[in-house]
Amino acid sequence: MHPLESALKVKGSGEFSRSELIGILTFRLRLMSVSEAKEAISKWIEEGLLLEEGDVLKINFEALARTEGEEDLFREMLSFLASKLGVEETELIEELEEFSKRYGNLDKRLVLYLFGIEKGVDMSYFLEKLDLD
Repeated sequence: MHPLESALKVKGSGEFSRSELIGILTFRLRLMSVSEAKEAISKWIEEGLLLEEGDVLKINFEALARTEGEEDLFREMLSFLASKLGVEETELIEELEEFSKRYGNLDKRLVLYLFGIEKGVDMSYFLEKLDLD
């Protein structure tokens, strides 16, 4: 579940002040530190997941739904690749973080796809599912 969905469940509304959202993410949900929450909020605004209207941050539910679809594909790919390589998903994520340094800011699903190919796994099933636009 995306942290914004968790914050929505806590508050019951998709509108937050910046400090309120930081408080929910850090103290109530304990998902991240204050500095990580500030960075995440800035990132979510850039990605269009949060809309800034004056002092109010509003969740963009349409963009959040698209992100959840991307997360589902990432999880599916991660599970597939972990089973093919015979490793735990957590171990695979650690290797993937190191591997992703080569590619900078590339989409994590695409990095996972390339990682699988480099490891010799047939990833063709996921090629059509990747939205490369």
